[in-house]
Amino acid sequence: MSDGLVYINFEEGINRLMNNAKLYMRLLAKFKTDTNLDELFALLNEGDYEKAQTAVHTIKGVAANLSLEELYKQTRELETQIKAHSASPEQIETVKMTFVETIKNIDKAIEQNG
Repeated sequence: MSDGLVYINFEEGINRLMNNAKLYMRLLAKFKTDTNLDELFALLNEGDYEKAQTAVHTIKGVAANLSLEELYKQTRELETQIKAHSASPEQIETVKMTFVETIKNIDKAIEQNG
């Protein structure tokens, strides 16, 4: 992570699950396949800010619970913009890129920790 961003805080994430690292790895794997991100961007394209707010709130909550720190930070900012009906293309792109980097980090974690 040469960019200095913390995508996954493993210690915190495992602590949230009473030190059950195996469960944490399973939840990270599930996160990769069970996301509302595509739905969120479709809703924003349609201008449905009410449903987009629900979708981004869900993603933000999951990111917080799994200690996906940068994704949480970026979705929190996007949620603020959606509430104001002014989601910037730059922030949407930042969330997309953060999600991609988060998935890369999850893949590495699963590979290293099973």
